[in-house]
Amino acid sequence: MSQSFKKVHAITGMKDILPDTSHEWLALESLMQQWLAAYGYRNIRTPVLEHTRLFARGIGEVTDIVEKEMYSFTDVLNNDRLTMRPEFTAGIVRAAIEHNMLYDRPHRLYTQGPVFRHERPQRGRYRQFHQISVEALGMPGPDIDAEHILMLARLWKMLGLDDIRLELNCLGQSAERAAHRQALIAYLEKHVDILDEDARRRMYTNPLRVLDTKNPALQTMANEAPALEQFLGDESRAHFQGVRDRLDEAGIAYKLNPRLVRGLDYYNLTVFEWITDRLGAQGTVCGGGRYDDLFALLGGKPAPATGFAIGLERLLDLWAQARPIAHPAECQVYLIHQGDAAQRVAMQVAEQLRDNDLRVIVHAGSTGFKSQFRRADASGAKAAVIIGPDELTAGTASVKWLRADAASAQQQQAIELADLATYLKTKV
Repeated sequence: MSQSFKKVHAITGMKDILPDTSHEWLALESLMQQWLAAYGYRNIRTPVLEHTRLFARGIGEVTDIVEKEMYSFTDVLNNDRLTMRPEFTAGIVRAAIEHNMLYDRPHRLYTQGPVFRHERPQRGRYRQFHQISVEALGMPGPDIDAEHILMLARLWKMLGLDDIRLELNCLGQSAERAAHRQALIAYLEKHVDILDEDARRRMYTNPLRVLDTKNPALQTMANEAPALEQFLGDESRAHFQGVRDRLDEAGIAYKLNPRLVRGLDYYNLTVFEWITDRLGAQGTVCGGGRYDDLFALLGGKPAPATGFAIGLERLLDLWAQARPIAHPAECQVYLIHQGDAAQRVAMQVAEQLRDNDLRVIVHAGSTGFKSQFRRADASGAKAAVIIGPDELTAGTASVKWLRADAASAQQQQAIELADLATYLKTKV
C-alpha cells in the first residue's frame, strides 16, 4: 500500500504570481520597456547562478548580503561553490569583462528578473523577489549619474507616483574612504562600551556600516562621528557638485544624507536612494550609484560605471495604491458552438480570425449554450460568435455583442463566414 503524498507548498518567502495578478506585472513591464527605450538602454540577460566568489569579491565579504543572505551551495559535479544571484550588477560586470564589451564603446544596459536573498519575509521583502537593474558602463562624468536620477523621476511621473523622495550622498574615492575609515575606527574605539554586538562586529571590517545603524541608542554616537565629507578631495567634490547642479537645473528636489552608504561595498562617489513612507518598514524603492572600481576588482581593465536597481514588488505595490490597474479581457471574441461538426468549423473560423490579429477563445468541450454564454461573458470578450446547426446550414455565424460599448446597433445578427473576420475587425 503506497503512502499518501504530503502536500507541497511554495517555499517561505517565495510567492506564486497568479493570472489574476500577473496582468499588473505585464502592464508595469510594458511601461518600463517604453521608458528604457526612450533613453537608449538595451537588454542584457545573465545567468541566475554565478560563482560565489564573484559576489564575495564584488559585493564585499563583510556585507550582510554575503555574510547572511546568499543562497549558496556546492555543485557536486565539479565541487564549485555557486550562488543564486542576490543582485545583478556583479554578474553584468562579469559578463562585460568576459566578452570584452567595452572594447569599442560604452554601453547603456538593463536586465530584469528574480534575485534571491535569505531574509525575514515581510511586506516588500521576500526571499525571491524581482528587480530591474539599469547600468551605464564606460561613462565617467556626473552627467550620467544625473541622467539616471532624471530618468527615474520620469518613471515616477509616468506611474503617477508623487510621494517618492530622493536622498543623495557622495562616498568619494577609495583613498578618501580609507582615510575616513581610519578616523572612524579610532572614533568607534573610544565608544566601544556603548556599541551593540552588530556594531562591534563591524567596527574593524566595515565601520562605515556602523553609522547606518537602526539602533536608537547609537544614533547620537553615529551623528557625531567623523563625516566622510570632511575627507573628500577636489575631484570628488567637483563630481558631486556636477551631479547636484544638473539636478537643480532639472528641478529635481533631493536631500543630502551623509549617512547614506548603501549595502554593497563596490560603490564610490555618487550614491542615492528613492524612498517612500507608503510601504511600511521597507521604504526604499530604488537605490544606486557609481561603482568605478568594480571592473578592476573583478579582474578587468579599470572602467567607470554607474547604475541602479528597482524592487519591482515594491514599485508594483506603490503603483496599485496610486491607481487601479485594469484586468485585461482574456479575448476579444468568444466562439460558442453546438454539436461536433459546429465545433470543428468553430476551430477553423477561430484560426481565420487570428490571422486578422483578433484574440479568440473557442469554448472547450460540449456544454450547453447557457453555460457557454456565462463563460463568454466572464472572459471579458466584446462579442460571442455562435455556430450551431442552423448557422452551419446557412454558412453563417451569429454575432452577439456582450458589452454595452461594443460598436453595433443590433444585439445579434447573422454574418457570412467569409465576411466574419472583416466585420469583427472593424467592430471590436
